Amino acid sequence: MELKTYLKINPADSVVVCLQEKKQGDIIEVDGKQITVLQDTPAGHKVLIEDKKQGEDIIKYGYPIGHAREDLKAGQWVNENNLKTNLSGTLEYTYQPVNEQLSIKDEQRTFKGYVRKNGDVGVRNEIWIVPTVGCVNGIAERLATLLSKETSLPVKAWHHNYGCSQLSGDHENTRKVLRDICLHPNAGAVLVLGLGCENNQPEQFMELLGDYDKQRIRLLVTQKVDGDEVEEGMKILRELNTTASQDQREEVSVSKLRVGLKCGGSDGFSGITANPLVGEFSDWLVAQGGTSVLTEVPEMFGAETILMNRCKTPKLFEQTVSMINNFKEYFLSHGEPVGENPSPGNKAGGISTLEDKALGCTQKCGRAPVSGVLEYGDRLQESGLNLLSAPGNDLVAATALASSGCQIVLFTTGRGTPFGTFVPTMKIATNPTLAQRKPMWVDFSAGQLIEGRTMQELVPEFIDKVLAVASGELSRNEENGYREISIFKNGVTL
Repeated sequence: MELKTYLKINPADSVVVCLQEKKQGDIIEVDGKQITVLQDTPAGHKVLIEDKKQGEDIIKYGYPIGHAREDLKAGQWVNENNLKTNLSGTLEYTYQPVNEQLSIKDEQRTFKGYVRKNGDVGVRNEIWIVPTVGCVNGIAERLATLLSKETSLPVKAWHHNYGCSQLSGDHENTRKVLRDICLHPNAGAVLVLGLGCENNQPEQFMELLGDYDKQRIRLLVTQKVDGDEVEEGMKILRELNTTASQDQREEVSVSKLRVGLKCGGSDGFSGITANPLVGEFSDWLVAQGGTSVLTEVPEMFGAETILMNRCKTPKLFEQTVSMINNFKEYFLSHGEPVGENPSPGNKAGGISTLEDKALGCTQKCGRAPVSGVLEYGDRLQESGLNLLSAPGNDLVAATALASSGCQIVLFTTGRGTPFGTFVPTMKIATNPTLAQRKPMWVDFSAGQLIEGRTMQELVPEFIDKVLAVASGELSRNEENGYREISIFKNGVTL
């Protein structure tokens, strides 16, 4: 079978995406019309297939991705230099519900997880040390190092810079995310480590946890310890380790799985390979009664109406409108334009505007209806597809997804990244070159889709891979020991 070297994604599109580099003078045939490529155009980038006047919209994925900065000719390389975003400020939206029925079989699949006292299910059984304030990060790290020598369970201290000298919303964001980490089912036991004089007062923080399992979550306030706080911390950790070490995996319905959807370092293949693959998985998981969560609100700009009209109810629609416009107001309040998001890596990979990125990005959530909308730091309440308010920054967004209750984050990437958050963070490569160059970073290659494999072939393999990781197989970031958290901050530091 002859492989395609370029792709027109939607019949309405005015560009094709080069699956391989095109040279000046190459001929491409689209809709029965032969077009001469006017410039060398890298793989992942766009070639115009019809003349455009200055100001006219350029269409990709069936939607505008911006307008021509100048008159353009068919065959030209379309990039950030001749394409300008249509995005500006906040908008008014009208609810036009689209309820697509997905005919996906309930396969009654299971994975091996850790069932917690409250019914939540973890895909890992680890011991975590959660500082209430950054001042005790060093003590937390020392305790983690010492306990790791005594147990076979993974032990991790979650460093952060906050918990004090913060005001109002920032302070509450920190408290909520730390609460979410403490209550996460991937932790078999948690030591909350406080200083004592911080704004995030340890005893009040413990009240924020609600009705928690006191056998598995313990508090140590270091200023209240006479003598060696490390010795006292180890005493508590050994008790926690005894409890957590008794936990065993058991077969659990895949309906208990909660998966976060994230992309970073995107390229022109993201919306063709990895994001659609993850979207197929998301729809499959929702059909099994499970949960997926989409975030990166700034990377919804330009595709937001697609998500709004998939909301199950008018209330969810209004919540989504608020989420979008509030994030736009956040940009504008800092004097920043709404539409200038794509990074240098995105642009080098073939993404020219924020709409270009958003229309590819939102494909990660498939076609399922929106069942829930979460504010930053909120914990999941509804199964099905949820939208979560958080920025596009990789570390902040992945942490937010895990904090909402996701046991795994699926992270699509065209440029590559090694990082992981506090849950397994699986990297799905958009192109075969990345998968070949960085096998130590990549968990699965969606680039097979441009090498002749079909989506129908790849989806079952990808499902099996995700369920294997849920059942204990280590993701690449776990193998490498690359794990961290990052908390959203947008206010004053005292």
